Amino acid sequence: MDLFQLETFLAVVEEKGFSRAANRLHRTQSAVSQTISKLEDELGETLFERSSRDGMLTDAGDLLLKYAEELLNLRSRARDALRELRQLQHGKLSIAANEFTVLYLLRALNKFRRAHPTIHIEIQRALASNVARAVLNHHVELGILSFRPEDEQIASVVVYHDELAFVVYPQHPLAGTKNVSIRELGAESFVAHNVLSPYREKVVQAFAKHKTTLHMPVELPNIEAIKAFVGMGNGVALLPRIAVEAEVSRGELVEISVRELRLERKLRLVYRKDAALSHAARAFMKIQELMATQEKGRYTFQRERS
Repeated sequence: MDLFQLETFLAVVEEKGFSRAANRLHRTQSAVSQTISKLEDELGETLFERSSRDGMLTDAGDLLLKYAEELLNLRSRARDALRELRQLQHGKLSIAANEFTVLYLLRALNKFRRAHPTIHIEIQRALASNVARAVLNHHVELGILSFRPEDEQIASVVVYHDELAFVVYPQHPLAGTKNVSIRELGAESFVAHNVLSPYREKVVQAFAKHKTTLHMPVELPNIEAIKAFVGMGNGVALLPRIAVEAEVSRGELVEISVRELRLERKLRLVYRKDAALSHAARAFMKIQELMATQEKGRYTFQRERS
């Protein structure tokens, strides 16, 4: 039993006869009769009273009618839903990000939301080390990382250039200084993020290269806590510039250049290489590309080679 047979069955019922149903379906009456006969054979039931000229249904036919209408209506609804999906009236955008990379997403999501307000947006919090796995396991379609993923099944596009910013509280002795050297920071107490990352390791290596001790007496679980703690007058910190721009502009933190410490952070959108991205995901990628064209500066759209 297939939908074509049910469509023919329903046409006979609605047109009250095989001949009129054949005209409606642009088929011969013989072809319609054969389709109904095949359907009856498959079901093992007679569906129409053959003595009736107006397509009167048997009890079995009357029962099938309800299901035929439901199935054909479901097909119509499925087609409508797929059309709406293509037109971005429905769908879901799912992205994995950590507490830092989600800050970058806000501007892009704002533009996406304004362009496609009916798309459901779901940002899943994940450690950076788990983002690629979430993408590969189909938990999300897209991820955002500050380092290039090693897995060959993952494709990546650089979308933003950031860098580490050295910040202090406004009353700190260094607050009036435009730039310092790493050696001048040997006596400072750094408030660090307790999640290991490639950039933390680069900072450790930079201090070691300049034979300077890196004091990290306080480690906190998230960037917001680090900013707040430093702002209270507790030490100094190295944080992504995008994460401290607002506080620096309001005068709550002061950024100072460190001459030997220029650590660029490239933010990447990542996805499965073999993926047929959803309409929503493709639309989000177009937003990213448009931002790179319109805003330039730190925004970019560069696909990385495997």
